[in-house]
Amino acid sequence: MSWEKVVEKFPEANYLQSPNYGKMNEKLGCTVIIDDFGGEGHALMIVRNAKRGRYLEIPCGPLIDWKDKRLVRDVFGKIRKVAEKEKCVFIRMRPQLAATADNLKLLESLGLKKSPMHLAAEHTVMLDLTKSEEELLADMRRQTRYEVRRADKLGIKVEKSDSEEIFKEFHKIQAETARRQNFVPPDLKTLLAEREALDSEIYVAKNAEGKSVAYGLIIKDGYEADYYEAASTELNRKLPGAYALLWQAIRDLKAAGFKRFNLWGIAPVGQPNHRYAGVTTFKTGFGGEIVEYVPAHDLIISRVKYLKNLAVETMRKKRRHL
Repeated sequence: MSWEKVVEKFPEANYLQSPNYGKMNEKLGCTVIIDDFGGEGHALMIVRNAKRGRYLEIPCGPLIDWKDKRLVRDVFGKIRKVAEKEKCVFIRMRPQLAATADNLKLLESLGLKKSPMHLAAEHTVMLDLTKSEEELLADMRRQTRYEVRRADKLGIKVEKSDSEEIFKEFHKIQAETARRQNFVPPDLKTLLAEREALDSEIYVAKNAEGKSVAYGLIIKDGYEADYYEAASTELNRKLPGAYALLWQAIRDLKAAGFKRFNLWGIAPVGQPNHRYAGVTTFKTGFGGEIVEYVPAHDLIISRVKYLKNLAVETMRKKRRHL
């Protein structure tokens, strides 16, 4: 099944199940397997060679009719065979399923258990780009709307580029941002692989003097665009650069015909120490729908080896405030 047909059949699909994401991972040395299960679904599977244990990753997938019990059973049997053939310790997936009690029971009935780590954004804000610009502005929090308009009055301009130079610049600024805000950024090799394989651009907000204030990496595929990574300079503390950037991206993506904009990662309700707590107020200020997907789940292939992975990841989760 072509990717275009996959997106048409499964409109919830995003770039993490696309062949281009597979190419990106192949550039990073990973083995990638794609199966359409006889035209009834789609799963992009990535073999991850981690020190704690080799595993099969299925981000935002598999894409199937989850109500078809026979199909689900058959698909999981095929995925397990892939994992066994690749000598994986476990399978990790985060399907595009809402975090309802029924969906969680379904995953449990298939033998999956909740993963100690997340995979893709489980809690996010989704903007409906089929709305008019006036409706999108009206949906914003009052303070957000004020900051968007203040950015215009201050002469903040937003540029975008997919050049190698801007990706390298973004990497440098994000590394500085990570030191200030205590998070682990992607390495340059990963960013350049994303540039080469994906439909991606870096947006940059600059003040009236042309100095950079905020950066955003936007990835586009199918009906969805994703505000995937961000960075900022010290100027962003005083200037609404990030607000100008996101509003410009929203308008550009709407004009390009994308149906939704995934702001990619907010903190769960009641977790003020979560790594995304700092950006949650900013992102939710743009309105949209707060979406909660089922958390990442693991299907264990080798229980003894999996216990080693479980211990390592549980400690890592605590250190990173996930």
